[in-house]
Amino acid sequence: MPQSTQDITPALSTVPDATPERNIPAEIARSWLLVNAMKTELFDQSAVSRADSIILDIEDAVDPSQKDAARENVVNWLTGGGQAWVRINDATSKFWADDLAGLRGTPGLLGVMLAKTESADQVTESFHRMDGKTPVIPLVESALGIEEANHIAKAQGAFRLAFGSGDFRRDTGMANTQEAMAYPRAKLVVASRVGNLPGPIDGPTVGTNHPILREQTGVTVMMGMTGKLCLAIDQTSVINEVISPTPSDVAWATDFMADFEANGRVIRDGSDLPRLGRAEKIMKLALAFEVQPAP
Repeated sequence: MPQSTQDITPALSTVPDATPERNIPAEIARSWLLVNAMKTELFDQSAVSRADSIILDIEDAVDPSQKDAARENVVNWLTGGGQAWVRINDATSKFWADDLAGLRGTPGLLGVMLAKTESADQVTESFHRMDGKTPVIPLVESALGIEEANHIAKAQGAFRLAFGSGDFRRDTGMANTQEAMAYPRAKLVVASRVGNLPGPIDGPTVGTNHPILREQTGVTVMMGMTGKLCLAIDQTSVINEVISPTPSDVAWATDFMADFEANGRVIRDGSDLPRLGRAEKIMKLALAFEVQPAP
């Protein structure tokens, strides 16, 4: 999990004036907003936020004595028309089986995030206990999980990897620096490619300092990760902006594709194929995220 129980309670603030339509596919979703499942007053507020995806959290955001109530809150909201992912308790906990049984077949459930994933079997078993259709995001939070990441990424039911950076640091004693976190981030990126999954989701930034959030999200992008967990609504806009292609990137891709088409889509040298792949990716994301090319 990203932070302690106290840390991960989202500091949700003002709802944007305009209600955005959440139509970003989960495989390219940038901002993943964690919402404490005991704070039902925040469910609707989060649903109309600028987060690409929301995750109702019944794991460490919730005291063990309140697990059943939190699960019931989630099921009631989803059944009433809400849509969200749900972070469930880890496969070694006494709550895991009840989470899966309670959520199975619930309308509006987009998928589950499996806390503290350490093996491919945990992912596959969770997938089959649901219905064999509900996608699973393995949240990797330990040294063992990182070293098993290639297998986890290839597990049946795995949809996209996520990094529980806070628990990983506690497990390993590593510092919260770009250098120290480079290995686990790179491991998840490579494992995602090995498993033919979308880019992984990075851990959250704690606090309200937007310059720090912008800087750390830039590291997310630099490392090849394509999403980021967030703890507050007002973090979502910064994350979405930084992870999106820039207007200058879109302008370059637009110009390259126009030139490539004008020349009959003929490969002229060894750099054309890599540039074509990059241009096509940028154009796809620009369309999804509504990024216009720079003039």
